[in-house]
Amino acid sequence: MITANNILYLILAYLLGSIPSAVWIGKYFYKIDVREYGSGNAGSTNVFRVLGKKAGIPVLIIDILKGFAAVSLAYVSSYPKGSNNFINLQLILGIAALVGHIFPIFASFRGGKGIATLLGIVLAIHPYAASISISVFIIVLLISSYVSLASIISAIVFPIIVIVVFKSNVPALIIFSILIPIMVLITHQKNIERLIRREESKSKLLKKKKPEEKPCDEVIEEQMEMDADLD
Repeated sequence: MITANNILYLILAYLLGSIPSAVWIGKYFYKIDVREYGSGNAGSTNVFRVLGKKAGIPVLIIDILKGFAAVSLAYVSSYPKGSNNFINLQLILGIAALVGHIFPIFASFRGGKGIATLLGIVLAIHPYAASISISVFIIVLLISSYVSLASIISAIVFPIIVIVVFKSNVPALIIFSILIPIMVLITHQKNIERLIRREESKSKLLKKKKPEEKPCDEVIEEQMEMDADLD
């Protein structure tokens, strides 16, 4: 399993995950570092809240794609598609990309929470289970308007889908699926505390912009205390 090629794939996966789309887009197009506003995270939700949909949508897409691309590096390996070694390599590459997003070498190791990148990873590894989890996410978001709650519940549902619905017998995939909700719960501790206190900010991603919307600078100031949930 430990070969020169696999080490190269691992490094490439980390570098892909390290692409700080939120930081680069914020600095290049808006002349600000999103990590200095809102939640302080370099992730899509913070970009949505600080800079709006025009910046948030590209960041979200890029963050998902870099997780998907990192896992897809397994297809250039010599392992037969679907074999245990192939799936194990996919999982390792996915973890490397996730670490890259959270601790990006291209952005002083200050990244986001990795939920969007994690979505790209699970879409590449188990698209059917991921699709069901996405459906759960959307339903919870539409009902509650809490991105954090939707992220947590969809993450908890994922291992249930993999193990119970699709009856996976790949040990590494089962362990990985169980680790997902654990990671999401850890990274969303503050969000959970605010949900319990009913102080969590509701998402405005699905709301239409009003004509009298405030200038970007004022919006940024109002978002200073908000915490991103997909980061």
